[in-house]
Amino acid sequence: MSSHSVKPFQMPKAPKGFEHIKRFWDPTHQVVTAKILPGECYVSGGTEMISTVLGSCISACVRDPIARVGGMNHFMLPLQSGATGISRTAAMDPALCYGNWAMEYLVNEILKLGGRKDRLEVKVFGGGRVLAGMTNIDVGKQNIDFITQYIASEGLRLKAQDVGDIYPRKVLYFPETGNVKMKKLKTERAPEVSKQEKKYLDSMAKPTSTDIELF
Repeated sequence: MSSHSVKPFQMPKAPKGFEHIKRFWDPTHQVVTAKILPGECYVSGGTEMISTVLGSCISACVRDPIARVGGMNHFMLPLQSGATGISRTAAMDPALCYGNWAMEYLVNEILKLGGRKDRLEVKVFGGGRVLAGMTNIDVGKQNIDFITQYIASEGLRLKAQDVGDIYPRKVLYFPETGNVKMKKLKTERAPEVSKQEKKYLDSMAKPTSTDIELF
């Protein structure tokens, strides 16, 4: 009886500029997965999945369906005060916590991989009111207002959205196909998510160097 050796799984190289993003093999979906946190972004032209958990934050899933390249960001606040132009070039830049930087960076990275702006389609998630009681500002609504205005002003095509309400959300995005799996998490998880977001908001205040498949 002959024995067959099984080659160990080798993680494919991350796209240039996104080497810092945590990636792992997801046995449930049988796919390499990039997990992004607030202030992070990931773009891929391959068969990968991008995942994140949102409270008041917003994630925009942007894709060129012809080039079959796309990505997802995760921003915490709509605008950086005093921002006058978009010039950020690093995926690790803390300014990606702000919607204006995060959207421009995501779109530009997709264009670098062969996407065209006139073909881009967008799916938007998050903006839940999960920080109630921890701040008197409805951060989620501000984020929703920003992304709505941004999509309209840039002439992008909104394919799907699930925003607002009081629930945290888990989002799984497949940029090659544009498919999304989204789960509204139980309200019991809201305090946990809001605590993490409030901690992140506090750290930011300090100076530093169409097809949604429910599952």
